[in-house]
Order: sequence, then structure tokens, then C-alpha cells
Amino acid sequence: MNHIELFSGCGGLSLGLEQSGFKLILANELSPMAAESFAYNFFDENLEELANKKLKAKNTLWLNSNFPALKPRLRENPFTFPAYGSSGYTDLPKSSKDLQGKLVVGSIVELNNLLDSNNDLVTKLSTAFGSSGGLDLVSGGPPCQSFSMAGLRQRDCDKNILPWEFAKFVQHTQPKIAMLENVTGILRPFHDEHGNSFHAWYEVAKAFASIGYVPLCLHVNARLTGIAQNRPRFIMIAVRLSHYEEIARRFDAESTNRQLFAPSLQFYKLVQKSGDSLPFGLLDYFDATKPAHRKLFEKSFLSNLVNGESATVKDAIDDLKQGSSSEASEYIKNLNSTFKILPERESLSNHDFRKNGEIVKRRFRLYQILQTIDERTVTKAVFSVLKGIKSDLSDSAWDACRKHEYLIADGKLSLFHSKQKFIEYLQAHPTKKQTQKALIANAPAPATLSIPDDACHYDEHELRVLTVREMARIQSFPDNFVFRSKATTGGQMRKFEVPQYTQVGNAVPPLLGLRLGQCLSTILNN
Repeated sequence: MNHIELFSGCGGLSLGLEQSGFKLILANELSPMAAESFAYNFFDENLEELANKKLKAKNTLWLNSNFPALKPRLRENPFTFPAYGSSGYTDLPKSSKDLQGKLVVGSIVELNNLLDSNNDLVTKLSTAFGSSGGLDLVSGGPPCQSFSMAGLRQRDCDKNILPWEFAKFVQHTQPKIAMLENVTGILRPFHDEHGNSFHAWYEVAKAFASIGYVPLCLHVNARLTGIAQNRPRFIMIAVRLSHYEEIARRFDAESTNRQLFAPSLQFYKLVQKSGDSLPFGLLDYFDATKPAHRKLFEKSFLSNLVNGESATVKDAIDDLKQGSSSEASEYIKNLNSTFKILPERESLSNHDFRKNGEIVKRRFRLYQILQTIDERTVTKAVFSVLKGIKSDLSDSAWDACRKHEYLIADGKLSLFHSKQKFIEYLQAHPTKKQTQKALIANAPAPATLSIPDDACHYDEHELRVLTVREMARIQSFPDNFVFRSKATTGGQMRKFEVPQYTQVGNAVPPLLGLRLGQCLSTILNN
């Protein structure tokens, strides 16, 4: 099986798909920083080293850049890339066949513009560079900030066009299957200034149906595939009508696979009649977190999305503690033995501990205690004092808090015997942060885990944020996957830089990618 990966990021989905039996024939990514990690892991290409030697990369090609040399390209703002064919510097070869197996760094919009004018490249991609079976899969996860419930959720945000650019690329290349991954925020409607609802997932499904694909829409949680994070996602599996008709002939009349696709096929036919004017409400998505739908997953080609063994944060990172650590869990052993396609590494990378000041450590200990208490009213009362909104604490909140030991000035853990002293302690450790919390050892990590400030460690002797490696473990990356470029960023550079922590947070968990690949191979090979 072969595939093209759009919005490839550092390569979480590609890693999972390749392990499930897919061969990458082309990848595309906008961010040079994420591309650096992709190149290192899939091509064994060290872009930083090549740049320092003033050499060019063989497998990582810029669609167009403001710079001729590799070194400035690695920190280039991708939103300033010049349009292909206008000015700037391109690495694209004269012969389209020489793009096989490469990573193209650049905008999907410009890549589509290239396909508009290059029929030879369209032919090469749609035939998977001469494969007798043609192109099997185009997959990817368009950037999701505009759909995320944690973001601004602006309907007219430029990033909202990317799923439609995905559809345009699919229309050009005609794979048997297209798979789109996104945050579940895409399932919640946007509202314009007039209060009108816009259901992005539904409009995307219409877009794919209009170009000849039967869209099966899913709400899944990567936790159910065995990763140590509660990570709900939207997945759309769009099957080209001709391929669907071929595999549907082999479905039993009452089979679960036929039941899953029946609403999608009906929706496809409605779109052919009504086009873009088809109103909302004529297609639903299947939700793996609902018991009634879960059974459909379990009895169909989607079974691998719900049959993973549960894993906790402790399973993922307990052996990586600074102090006394444990043996690697079965979760880690299985993870490192599952993904065999990566090179062996001599040492563990991306496990550099970040320094936290004493006041921050005391606050982290407070977060750990609030997670232990696990009462929303107590958390709200404590944060009201931390943020300076209130100067008092209810007796019930104090009763819950007084039973625990806090980190004090001499670095020791100690109880408070006076409510007023505890309030003064809170006032001495103010914060404006809204979402930071401690992880819970015996539970999956929360969905919001993409930057160091999102969470701190669960162990009272590990009062710190997580390392890149710990976050990667939670996301199911094996230890021999290396993240390149700088670790963090800040200020205005957040708008375009994708450092290591963000690469992990943005990635499709490799274990989810593997399970998706296994599901897709079933309906490709039937």
C-alpha cells in the first residue's frame, strides 16, 4: 500500500501508517522546524548538520523559499514563503519522477497551484509514480487552531480553508481513500456575527462527496487505542465511489460495515443532486465513546480503534523521574518494540529537565494537592485567592486543603494549622494562568497537553514541568523517535515557529496512526 501525507508535521501519523504497511511516496509540511524532525527520523537526514556544512538536503525539498541556503531556511517564517514560480528559490527537480519519496516543505495552497499547472506531476502522484494499483491513500491533519475549543474559533480564519485545500489535492490525485484527522472542536458549530450556525465537519463532508468520495465521519478517542492520553479526535474516512462499489460487493447484506457506510452513501447521493445547497442534518457521525456506536466499531473494520489496552501517565513516564525511578512499564516496552522502522539510537534524546524556580515549585505542589482533592468548588476557591479575586477562603475549602502537606520556604513539605496562614501562603504565590494543572498518575493525561505550561508532574518529589520526551511517551512516540530544532519558543514567534513541545502536541499519536492504518488496510485489501 502507498500513501501521500499532507500536513505531515514531525511525522506521528506517517510513523503509524508506515508501521501498518504503507509506503510513503510524498509528504508535505509547511513548518521548516517540524520538517527537520520528519527528515531526521524518516530519511536519516540531519538538516542542521547539512546547513552548518553549507550542503543541501537530498530528500527534503523547499517548494519555494526566500533563501538559497539551508541554514536560514530552518528558521524561516513559512507564512512569508514566496509564491511558487514568482521569486525566491525552489528545490523542485525538473523531472516529476524525482519527487518520489520526498518531503516538500511549503504551503498546500502553493502545492495545489503547482498541480493546477503540471499535468505530469498529477499523473505521477495519482499513479503513485507508476504503481499498477494507483494511489491508495492521501492522509493528514490540517492545522486545527481555528477549530479548537481552546482557540478563537473564527469562521473566516485563513486556516479554515485548509480542509478544502486537502479536498482539492484529493480531487487532483484521486486516491482510493482520503483520511482527514482533526480536533473534535470541528464538530461544534461556529456562529457568525448574525448568529447563523456553520458546521465545519458537515461542510467538509459535502466537499468530499462533491468530488466523488463517500465520507464516513467518526468521533474517536486515541485513549481507546492504548495511548496514555484522553485525546478525542474527528476522523473522516472518504472512500472513492468506484472503490467503495468494489468493496461493497463483498459486504454481507447485514454486515456492520454495510451499516456504517449506508448513511454516508445516501448522503453522497443527496450531494450529487443538491450540491452545496444541501442543508445541515442529513449526515451524522459515529461516536466511539457512545455505547450504542461502540458496538458498531467493535464489529466492523474499525475495531482496532477501540480495542487497545488502557494506559496511564505513570505507565508512560514513571521510569523517567529525576529521583528514584522505576523499571520501564509494559506500555513502554511494547511501544518501543512495536515501531521497528526507526533507526536504533545510542541514548535517550529530548529528556532535558527545565529549571523551575522555588515559587513555581510551590505552586506545582499546590496543583498536585488540588488534583488529589478533585473537587471543583475547592479548586475554584483556591484559584480565586491565587488570582487576587478574593482574600478569603470558605471553611469547607480550608477543611479539604488543611489535610495536605505544602512546599514551604526551606524546601520541606509541611501542614498548615491556620487558615489565615494558608491564605497568606496562597497570596504569596499569585498566578494568572488559567489551565495549568498537575497530572494524575493513575489516569490518562488530559487532552490539553501541548506546551510545558500545560501541566506539571504528579510526583511530590518531581515539582517540574514535563520534558519533551515525557510528553512524547504520553503521546505514544517510541524512544528512538528524535525531535529536532529548538525545544520551545515564545512571544511573536509563537505565530510561526513549531518547536519540539509543539511538534509533539500537534502530532497524531503514532499508536493511533498505526490503528488507523490497520483499519484502512482492511478496506483497501478487503
